[in-house]
Amino acid sequence: MKQGEERDAVDEIVEQWGVERPDMDVSALQVFGRLHRSYLLYQTSLGGLFAEYGLNMASFDVLASLRRAGPPYRMTSGELAKTMLVTTGGVTLRVDRLEKTGLVERKRDPDDRRIVYVCLTTTGLRVIDQAANAHFSNELRLLESLSDEDRNSLSQLLRRLESSILDAESDDEAQPFAG
Repeated sequence: MKQGEERDAVDEIVEQWGVERPDMDVSALQVFGRLHRSYLLYQTSLGGLFAEYGLNMASFDVLASLRRAGPPYRMTSGELAKTMLVTTGGVTLRVDRLEKTGLVERKRDPDDRRIVYVCLTTTGLRVIDQAANAHFSNELRLLESLSDEDRNSLSQLLRRLESSILDAESDDEAQPFAG
Protein backbone atom coordinates (compact mmCIF):
# COMPACT_ATOMS: atom_id res chain seq x y z
CA MET A 1 0.00 0.00 0.00
CA LYS A 2 1.36 3.44 -0.92
CA GLN A 3 1.80 6.15 1.66
CA GLY A 4 -1.40 8.15 2.09
CA GLU A 5 -3.66 5.33 0.86
CA GLU A 6 -6.22 4.10 3.34
CA ARG A 7 -7.11 0.47 3.87
CA ASP A 8 -10.36 -0.53 2.28
CA ALA A 9 -12.85 -3.39 2.59
CA VAL A 10 -10.87 -5.52 0.13
CA ASP A 11 -7.75 -5.20 2.29
CA GLU A 12 -9.79 -6.45 5.23
CA ILE A 13 -11.18 -9.40 3.29
CA VAL A 14 -7.76 -10.42 1.97
CA GLU A 15 -6.36 -10.20 5.49
CA GLN A 16 -9.19 -12.35 6.88
CA TRP A 17 -8.58 -15.02 4.23
CA GLY A 18 -4.89 -14.89 5.09
CA VAL A 19 -5.69 -15.70 8.70
CA GLU A 20 -8.28 -18.37 7.99
CA ARG A 21 -6.68 -19.96 4.91
CA PRO A 22 -2.99 -19.00 4.73
CA ASP A 23 -2.51 -21.87 2.26
CA MET A 24 -4.78 -20.23 -0.34
CA ASP A 25 -3.59 -17.47 -2.70
CA VAL A 26 -6.34 -14.84 -2.73
CA SER A 27 -4.21 -12.08 -4.28
CA ALA A 28 -6.49 -11.90 -7.35
CA LEU A 29 -9.19 -10.60 -5.02
CA GLN A 30 -7.19 -7.38 -4.76
CA VAL A 31 -8.02 -6.78 -8.43
CA PHE A 32 -11.39 -8.45 -8.89
CA GLY A 33 -12.78 -7.41 -5.51
CA ARG A 34 -12.04 -3.76 -6.20
CA LEU A 35 -13.21 -4.06 -9.78
CA HIS A 36 -16.51 -5.58 -8.63
CA ARG A 37 -17.04 -3.01 -5.88
CA SER A 38 -16.24 -0.18 -8.30
CA TYR A 39 -18.66 -1.60 -10.84
CA LEU A 40 -21.46 -1.80 -8.26
CA LEU A 41 -20.90 1.84 -7.29
CA TYR A 42 -20.76 2.81 -10.97
CA GLN A 43 -23.94 0.87 -11.72
CA THR A 44 -25.77 2.63 -8.89
CA SER A 45 -24.67 6.00 -10.22
CA LEU A 46 -25.82 5.12 -13.74
CA GLY A 47 -29.12 3.71 -12.60
CA GLY A 48 -30.11 6.96 -10.93
CA LEU A 49 -28.98 9.05 -13.86
CA PHE A 50 -30.73 6.94 -16.49
CA ALA A 51 -33.95 6.86 -14.45
CA GLU A 52 -34.14 10.64 -14.84
CA TYR A 53 -34.63 10.00 -18.58
CA GLY A 54 -37.00 7.05 -18.16
CA LEU A 55 -34.22 4.64 -19.15
CA ASN A 56 -32.20 1.81 -17.67
CA MET A 57 -28.75 0.57 -18.70
CA ALA A 58 -30.20 -1.87 -21.25
CA SER A 59 -32.38 0.72 -22.97
CA PHE A 60 -29.57 3.27 -22.96
CA ASP A 61 -27.39 0.64 -24.65
CA VAL A 62 -29.90 0.20 -27.49
CA LEU A 63 -30.45 3.93 -27.99
CA ALA A 64 -26.72 4.67 -27.82
CA SER A 65 -25.96 1.95 -30.39
CA LEU A 66 -28.50 3.43 -32.78
CA ARG A 67 -27.22 6.97 -32.18
CA ARG A 68 -23.60 5.96 -32.81
CA ALA A 69 -24.65 4.34 -36.10
CA GLY A 70 -25.33 7.82 -37.47
CA PRO A 71 -28.16 8.87 -39.77
CA PRO A 72 -30.62 7.33 -40.43
CA TYR A 73 -30.06 5.88 -36.89
CA ARG A 74 -31.12 2.35 -37.70
CA MET A 75 -29.78 -1.18 -37.28
CA THR A 76 -31.12 -4.69 -37.59
CA SER A 77 -31.64 -6.75 -34.44
CA GLY A 78 -28.65 -8.87 -35.43
CA GLU A 79 -26.43 -5.80 -35.74
CA LEU A 80 -27.65 -4.54 -32.36
CA ALA A 81 -27.02 -7.93 -30.76
CA LYS A 82 -23.43 -7.93 -32.02
CA THR A 83 -22.82 -4.37 -30.81
CA MET A 84 -24.33 -4.98 -27.38
CA LEU A 85 -23.01 -8.52 -26.85
CA VAL A 86 -26.49 -9.94 -26.18
CA THR A 87 -28.69 -12.43 -27.98
CA THR A 88 -31.22 -11.35 -30.59
CA GLY A 89 -33.87 -12.45 -28.09
CA GLY A 90 -32.44 -10.01 -25.56
CA VAL A 91 -32.51 -7.28 -28.20
CA THR A 92 -36.15 -8.07 -28.99
CA LEU A 93 -37.19 -7.59 -25.36
CA ARG A 94 -35.32 -4.30 -25.12
CA VAL A 95 -36.70 -3.02 -28.41
CA ASP A 96 -40.26 -4.03 -27.48
CA ARG A 97 -40.02 -1.88 -24.33
CA LEU A 98 -38.51 1.06 -26.17
CA GLU A 99 -41.11 0.81 -28.93
CA LYS A 100 -43.90 1.04 -26.34
CA THR A 101 -42.40 4.28 -25.03
CA GLY A 102 -42.09 5.74 -28.54
CA LEU A 103 -38.29 5.97 -28.53
CA VAL A 104 -37.75 3.48 -31.37
CA GLU A 105 -39.82 1.98 -34.15
CA ARG A 106 -39.43 -1.01 -36.41
CA LYS A 107 -39.40 -0.43 -40.16
CA ARG A 108 -39.19 -2.95 -42.99
CA ASP A 109 -36.62 -2.39 -45.69
CA PRO A 110 -38.53 -1.20 -48.79
CA ASP A 111 -36.30 -3.23 -51.11
CA ASP A 112 -36.16 -6.43 -49.06
CA ARG A 113 -39.21 -6.86 -46.83
CA ARG A 114 -37.45 -9.65 -44.90
CA ILE A 115 -35.14 -7.06 -43.32
CA VAL A 116 -36.52 -5.17 -40.33
CA TYR A 117 -34.68 -2.18 -38.94
CA VAL A 118 -34.89 -0.76 -35.44
CA CYS A 119 -34.92 3.01 -35.87
CA LEU A 120 -34.64 5.92 -33.46
CA THR A 121 -37.70 8.14 -33.43
CA THR A 122 -37.36 11.92 -33.19
CA THR A 123 -38.19 11.61 -29.49
CA GLY A 124 -35.66 8.79 -29.11
CA LEU A 125 -32.95 10.92 -30.72
CA ARG A 126 -33.71 13.81 -28.35
CA VAL A 127 -33.73 11.53 -25.28
CA ILE A 128 -30.48 9.73 -26.15
CA ASP A 129 -28.68 13.00 -26.86
CA GLN A 130 -29.76 14.42 -23.49
CA ALA A 131 -29.04 11.20 -21.60
CA ALA A 132 -25.64 10.76 -23.30
CA ASN A 133 -24.61 14.32 -22.39
CA ALA A 134 -25.54 13.68 -18.76
CA HIS A 135 -23.98 10.20 -18.77
CA PHE A 136 -20.57 11.22 -20.10
CA SER A 137 -20.46 14.27 -17.82
CA ASN A 138 -21.23 11.94 -14.91
CA GLU A 139 -18.48 9.53 -15.94
CA LEU A 140 -15.97 12.39 -16.03
CA ARG A 141 -17.17 13.44 -12.57
CA LEU A 142 -16.64 9.91 -11.27
CA LEU A 143 -13.05 9.96 -12.56
CA GLU A 144 -12.14 13.50 -11.56
CA SER A 145 -9.87 12.44 -8.68
CA LEU A 146 -7.68 10.50 -11.14
CA SER A 147 -5.03 12.30 -13.16
CA ASP A 148 -4.98 11.96 -16.94
CA GLU A 149 -1.96 9.69 -16.54
CA ASP A 150 -3.82 7.51 -14.03
CA ARG A 151 -6.83 7.28 -16.35
CA ASN A 152 -4.65 6.26 -19.29
CA SER A 153 -2.77 3.69 -17.21
CA LEU A 154 -6.00 2.27 -15.82
CA SER A 155 -7.52 2.08 -19.29
CA GLN A 156 -4.52 0.16 -20.61
CA LEU A 157 -4.47 -2.17 -17.61
CA LEU A 158 -8.18 -2.92 -18.00
CA ARG A 159 -7.62 -3.67 -21.70
CA ARG A 160 -4.89 -6.12 -20.71
CA LEU A 161 -7.12 -7.60 -18.01
CA GLU A 162 -9.90 -8.22 -20.53
CA SER A 163 -7.40 -9.85 -22.88
CA SER A 164 -6.05 -12.01 -20.05
CA ILE A 165 -9.55 -13.15 -19.13
CA LEU A 166 -10.38 -13.95 -22.77
CA ASP A 167 -7.13 -15.88 -23.12
CA ALA A 168 -7.80 -17.85 -19.92
CA GLU A 169 -11.35 -18.65 -21.01
CA SER A 170 -10.25 -19.80 -24.47
CA ASP A 171 -7.53 -21.95 -22.87
CA ASP A 172 -10.19 -23.55 -20.63
CA GLU A 173 -12.39 -24.29 -23.65
CA ALA A 174 -9.45 -25.90 -25.46
CA GLN A 175 -8.74 -28.25 -22.54
CA PRO A 176 -10.28 -31.71 -22.88
CA PHE A 177 -12.65 -32.64 -20.09
CA ALA A 178 -10.72 -34.35 -17.34
CA GLY A 179 -13.43 -36.15 -15.47
